Amino acid sequence: MRPATVLTIGGSDPSGCGGIQGDLKVFSAFDVFGMSLITALTCQNSIGVSEVMACPASFVSNQGKSIFSDIPVDAVKIGMLSRAENVEAVAALLGSSSQGNVVLDPVLVSSSGKDMLDEDGVDILVNKLIPIVDLVTPNLREASVLANMPVTDLDEMKSAAAAIWKMGCSYVLVKGGHLEGRALDILFDGASYEEFDAERVGGGDFRGTGCALSAAIAAGLAGGASVPASVKAAKTYVTGAIRSGYRDLGRGMGILNHNSRN
Repeated sequence: MRPATVLTIGGSDPSGCGGIQGDLKVFSAFDVFGMSLITALTCQNSIGVSEVMACPASFVSNQGKSIFSDIPVDAVKIGMLSRAENVEAVAALLGSSSQGNVVLDPVLVSSSGKDMLDEDGVDILVNKLIPIVDLVTPNLREASVLANMPVTDLDEMKSAAAAIWKMGCSYVLVKGGHLEGRALDILFDGASYEEFDAERVGGGDFRGTGCALSAAIAAGLAGGASVPASVKAAKTYVTGAIRSGYRDLGRGMGILNHNSRN
C-alpha cells in the first residue's frame, strides 16, 4: 500500500521555523509523504521576515504539473503565495486537477508585520481560490481583511467565518490564538459552528503555529479523517509542539518542536 500524500504550496523559510520546511516536519510527524511546491524564497529567522523573492508564475505552474503528472496527491496545504500571478497559477493548477482536500492558510501578513500578498493577490484569492478549496484557516487579522470587518471577539469571529464561507469554500476555521484567555478556534460549515478550545501555553509567542496547524489538518484529511476530526487532532498537535518547543533556540520568537507527536 502506498502512503498518504500531502503537497504543501508556499514559501521557503530558511530558518526552518515555518513555511515549506515547517510543513514537511509536520507531515513527517503525521507519517504522511510530503511534497512541496515553492512559490517564493524568503530571508527570515525567528525574529522576522526581511526579504521576499517571488518565484515566476510559470515556474510555480511547472512545479505543480511535474508533481500531479507523477504522484497521486491526497491533500494540499496552501500557505504563502506572495503575489497575484502566483495565486492565479495555483488556482488554475488545482482547478484543472479537480483536487480535493485542499486547506488554504491565507498568509497575508507575517507575524513580524511584513505584507506577504499584494492587494491584487487578495482579490484573486477571494474570487478564484477560496471558491475551490475545502477549508480556509485565517487568523484574526486575516479574517478581518477577507471579511472586511473588525474581528476582535467570539461573535465577530462567527460573523467573519460566515462571510468567508459565502465566498464558496466548504469550511472556515477562524483562529482565535490572539484573543485573551484560552486559545479558541471557530469552525463553520455553512450551517453550524463548532468550537475548538485549548489551554493557552505560556512562555511567549511562537513562529509558525498557523503553518503547522493547517499542515496538520491537511495531513489528517490525507489519511481519510473528516474536517472536524482533522482540526481537533491538529490543534492537539500544535499545542504539544508549543509546550515542548524551543524558547531560546533563536533570538526572537519561540520555535515549535516537531520531533515527535507530543
